Amino acid sequence: MVLYAVRRARQADRVTSFHHAPEIWASFPSLTPVVVLATGLRPPGPVDAAIEAWTRRAAERLGAGTESDPPQVQAWRRAFAQMGLKPTQYRSAGEALLRRLRREGRLPRVQPLVDLCNAISAGYAVPVAAIDLAHVTGDLVVRRADGSERYRTFGGDVESPAPGEIIFRDSASHAHARRWTNRQSGLSAVTDDTTEVLIVAEALHDGAAADMAGLGAALAGELTAGWGAEVTTALLGPTAGRDRSPGIDPGTVFPIPAHGAHVDAGRARPIYQNQPSG
Repeated sequence: MVLYAVRRARQADRVTSFHHAPEIWASFPSLTPVVVLATGLRPPGPVDAAIEAWTRRAAERLGAGTESDPPQVQAWRRAFAQMGLKPTQYRSAGEALLRRLRREGRLPRVQPLVDLCNAISAGYAVPVAAIDLAHVTGDLVVRRADGSERYRTFGGDVESPAPGEIIFRDSASHAHARRWTNRQSGLSAVTDDTTEVLIVAEALHDGAAADMAGLGAALAGELTAGWGAEVTTALLGPTAGRDRSPGIDPGTVFPIPAHGAHVDAGRARPIYQNQPSG
């Protein structure tokens, strides 16, 4: 009986879907997210070459100008200004990584999967968030805070996002990212013990759909080759031809099944799926 109760509690706590709230789509209609769900992560093989290759791509981007020049970064600067944030004080993760690469000549090394995501983020000049699903409860939603949420820094401090701030929020009122794409939480940070990860890349620039499809497919390939993961990738966006009635558009929702269950991208646009046999 106790074992049954524990199992029921774990099932109730697991993450079930990812989406952006309708108000985010309304405020930022050019938003183009790609999501990558990777399960069954194993200790990685040699991945340094892949990380270095993406870092070189980022360095080549810097060779054509500064980290603030790419249209991808300019679009996020406009979004931050729209949110009431000074773009030179708060930067999207993609710009922040390019800035660090320009200043230090290298990207930080933290953990292999995090390092890969950082290198791809810099290579595409867009923010990429990697979230350990073991520490997410219920639905994970990009939405405006209501003031009840709690955010854990990497140093272990707890902060309270102000009402109206755009965050990644789960059903237990944990904020897994602040200022949308500015800073992730230490609560759901990827570690060597992570076996199931949700990776979210978001873009706002013209032509973002092609870039995000390429990013998602590239990241899925790296996860399959380096970590032996089962991977599903999908672009999210409003359903073509759907009327604009209130409510959540199914095309903007990425369902996340229980660990080991069949992965179905729902009404999102799948661009990659790899489910290794046995």
